[in-house]
Amino acid sequence: MANARLFRFWGDLTEALRTGRPQNEITHSGRPMFEALYEDPARLAQFMDAMGGISRANFAAFAEAFDFSPYRTVADIGGATGLLGTTLAARHPHLSVLSCDLPVVRQIAEARIAARGLAGRVSATEIDFLADEFPRTDVITMGMILHDWDLAQKRMLIAKAFRALPPGGALVAIENLIDDARRENAYGLLMSLKMLVEFGDAFDFTGADFAGWCREAGLSRVEIIPLGRPASAAVAYR
Repeated sequence: MANARLFRFWGDLTEALRTGRPQNEITHSGRPMFEALYEDPARLAQFMDAMGGISRANFAAFAEAFDFSPYRTVADIGGATGLLGTTLAARHPHLSVLSCDLPVVRQIAEARIAARGLAGRVSATEIDFLADEFPRTDVITMGMILHDWDLAQKRMLIAKAFRALPPGGALVAIENLIDDARRENAYGLLMSLKMLVEFGDAFDFTGADFAGWCREAGLSRVEIIPLGRPASAAVAYR
């Protein structure tokens, strides 16, 4: 994906910095990145597999690090191929997981879930997470989702999670969290620059940023679980 898709967009980094506007598919076709991506099944599968490759180790580390014993149900918002959902279900046999994404993704997710032998406990379900409310589950996860959006949309997604969670439930955002001083996690800072190139107004964030948005939404305690640099799981409890 880096060669086939991203390389030419980074060639326009100067323009992104100068204007604050995205330099992805929209500059060439006039159509948003995801709209163009979803029209080409082969390119969509390539994109999702690339995202899975980047996140696989982070998801496995989270499955080991987080205590799922008090919880029974999980909704993974923006679940793509179902990788996070199947990783959690394989590690924690008591969990039932919904992998939630757009209809165009469902067939790919169902095939990957079945290939891992987890179709009985991980289900692919259709959701437009910008428009629809989240399913009511004990835990809501978002793996590399929040950084794709601007501040208003980040706050909106967190507020939806708050409404869907029961008391004691948890929202988990797995991201390349920037350290609060913005001096150490260079990868997180570069990922935020990538969000500028891709979307213009999207950005990566610090643990303190996440905690502030969660408290605004009504979530209470927040903890940051390092997953091995540069990734972390930011967890907020209702």
